[in-house]
Amino acid sequence: MFLSFAGLAGVVLAGYLSDHALGHVQHTPQSRFADWDERREKVRDAFVTSWNAYSKYAWGNDVFHPLSKKGSNMSPEGLGWIVVDSLDTMMLMNLTEPLAEARRWLHRSLTWDQDQDVNTFETTIRMVGGLLSAHHLSTKLPGVASRRDSVYLSKAVDLADRLSAAFESESGIPHASVNIGRREGIASHADGGSSSTARGRDCPTGDEAERVMRVLDDQKMEGGLLPIFVHPNHGRFTTREIRLGSRGDSYHEYLIKQYLQTGETIYRDMWEDALDGIQTHLVTTTRNAALRYIAELPSGVGGGLSPKMDHLVCFLPGTVAMATTQGRPLSEARRGPGWTSPHEDEMQLAVDLMDTCWGMYAVTDTGLAPEITWFNATDADLQSRPGDRVHRNPSSALSRWKQDFAIKPLDAHNLQRPETVESLFVMYRVTGDAAYRERGWAIFHLGDVRTVPPATRDNMESFWLAETLKYLYLLFSPADYMPLTEVVFNTEAHPFPRFTPEGALKTGWQRLPR
Repeated sequence: MFLSFAGLAGVVLAGYLSDHALGHVQHTPQSRFADWDERREKVRDAFVTSWNAYSKYAWGNDVFHPLSKKGSNMSPEGLGWIVVDSLDTMMLMNLTEPLAEARRWLHRSLTWDQDQDVNTFETTIRMVGGLLSAHHLSTKLPGVASRRDSVYLSKAVDLADRLSAAFESESGIPHASVNIGRREGIASHADGGSSSTARGRDCPTGDEAERVMRVLDDQKMEGGLLPIFVHPNHGRFTTREIRLGSRGDSYHEYLIKQYLQTGETIYRDMWEDALDGIQTHLVTTTRNAALRYIAELPSGVGGGLSPKMDHLVCFLPGTVAMATTQGRPLSEARRGPGWTSPHEDEMQLAVDLMDTCWGMYAVTDTGLAPEITWFNATDADLQSRPGDRVHRNPSSALSRWKQDFAIKPLDAHNLQRPETVESLFVMYRVTGDAAYRERGWAIFHLGDVRTVPPATRDNMESFWLAETLKYLYLLFSPADYMPLTEVVFNTEAHPFPRFTPEGALKTGWQRLPR
């Protein structure tokens, strides 16, 4: 039984979670004789099953409750949340009939002229991102749309214009929410008016984006690591807390992705600063298996580490690998004139973190990762002074891994998040190691993740269709399908072309001395 809209099956591939599965399994019989085209079609079938259920019971709704077989909306008229977020997945899977139905609904029924507050970040990455990506792919993929089709672009422009009100703050830092009918930015009451740094790249226009990034960069944070909250009024951070999970992930992800998409070297420099800070201040190891993971700094740089890692952080292995190789195959990147010893260290970090993210799945009874993992660590490994931490070679023994992972009851749910399969996709494309494909297949075969059968939740997240199934489909696709040297995926898995900006699109500014 496969992952489906109704919940997750309570079994993993028989025998796969043995000790050898934790390391590289490139030459296992499964890898050598696997029919990846067939597995790719299984993922496509899972999308169709989920989509058909949504279409039957909740068409046009923002939220789908598969167990109760009904939908609900985040506004009285609905925002098109699931439909828009799924457009480019249907294009990549060549699902022309449901795509045509979705396009007709967008054209005839969807309007954002409604008095509704929306989250600036989520609406930008899912809705604007989904529409722009669909517009791009409709000009590139045969059979999915006419080149004269402007419905996706016109909808994107309309929504982006409404969201731009969020950036009308004193500092240029966007407000956490915006009313799309009144076109008015709204401060976050839950966070004392602050916005999260993950939202630093949500801007619908280049000028606004540039201003946000410059405000953040001008503060010259130690190690390139930004605290998770910044106030739109004055542009200063309102906490010292640093983490790469919730509220902190997308900022770091977009530094290197902005460089890869546009070639603007300021973003590469900011990424390199941040990666140095991550390796110096956040990377530490577990007590028994010496697994490397990304800890948190509740009190900022100079404070002690917290051995907590959100599943969201599992975007990082793939991001590091993509940054190090520029999206090229590792063998090709290593032959380049600019390859150095630090690049090898960065690739090793990507491999080690990928193993840890896979371990989040491997140590549970269901084979599915929890939302948050806590690690067993020594006092030395949590020291505020990085030089006092002990670095050891990791163990491949599952028994030792299990001693290092702890799951708290409130963190034990699995939301079908995409970060691990995204990194598996990138790691496979970069290294060619079929182990990453096998791990993706094991995850697909399978929410309290500690029990079998697992409990289920009556909610299908839009990222299940927009991200998780998309990345699994691409993981099992030929390497020349959506090559990483030509496209960059936003944080909601919407692909955009890499290009060289010219004229009015040119970006960049003069950074303050460090």
